Amino acid sequence: MKIPLFPLPSIFFPGETVPLHIFEERYKQLINDCRNEAITFGIPVFINNKMEFGTEVQLVEVVNTYDNGEMDVVCVARQVFKLLTFDNKMDGKLYAGGIVKLMEYDYNANDEKKQTILDGIRQLYTMMDVPFKGYAVSAFNSFTLAHKIGLSPEQEYQLLQLPKENDRLNFIGLHLTATITVLSEVERTKKIIELNGHFKNFDPLDFKDLKM
Repeated sequence: MKIPLFPLPSIFFPGETVPLHIFEERYKQLINDCRNEAITFGIPVFINNKMEFGTEVQLVEVVNTYDNGEMDVVCVARQVFKLLTFDNKMDGKLYAGGIVKLMEYDYNANDEKKQTILDGIRQLYTMMDVPFKGYAVSAFNSFTLAHKIGLSPEQEYQLLQLPKENDRLNFIGLHLTATITVLSEVERTKKIIELNGHFKNFDPLDFKDLKM
């Protein structure tokens, strides 16, 4: 299908709230078209100097409209798409558009696996001394905290492209394990450094039985 496009170097996951400040004329036109025609638009991710995947979003609310026509808007991310074609301007419009293929995603995973991921996130937050309010297993999926576990933009982009929930949870689990391991080593190193300069009792080595 062909939809309007609003390229950004940002990654939005399905179900996520997307706040945007609109200031360019072409995107003012886009938001007004969304309001008047109830259309959705796509945010293709501009990363590594190319665009291949993105997320379809729907306008929820225009929060503020300024005297110069700029707007603060809130959208919600819906479905991931693969970008097939890109036109710098849609016919008769200022904004871009293109043909996209909506990806089929599933969110099926057992509660035990989801709880393991939540426990890992809680451990990570505890190590960083960051409050973690917790989530019910039933209300949690791979995208719920994807922006808040230290993934790089490249890793978030990889996660966005995985259609199966189990694969996404495994991806997050590997990241958590690696990050927690690194933080554990940092903490151990910190403790060793803190010991430097303290007086310690060392048992002298006994060389009498040493054979050369």
